[in-house]
Amino acid sequence: MVKIRLARHGAKKRPFYRIVVADSRSPRDGRFLERIGSYDPTKNPAVVEIKQDKLNKWLQNGARPTEIVVQLIKKVGKAPES
Repeated sequence: MVKIRLARHGAKKRPFYRIVVADSRSPRDGRFLERIGSYDPTKNPAVVEIKQDKLNKWLQNGARPTEIVVQLIKKVGKAPES
């Protein structure tokens, strides 16, 4: 199954996340199919960037976002175009 999830990067106590499309069997920070955005919770307010066209493409192909990614999509206001 293909999932849209977060991959953690950054230094200790300074997290930075990439929103990636990956096989559910691959490790959290391991191999991924495509990078579609980023999330930086250390900024005030938190910065979320998502490429709408890539998000829609993967959702139409059957990728499932995790709960956190769904919350980030709603926060940005980029609901999938169906």
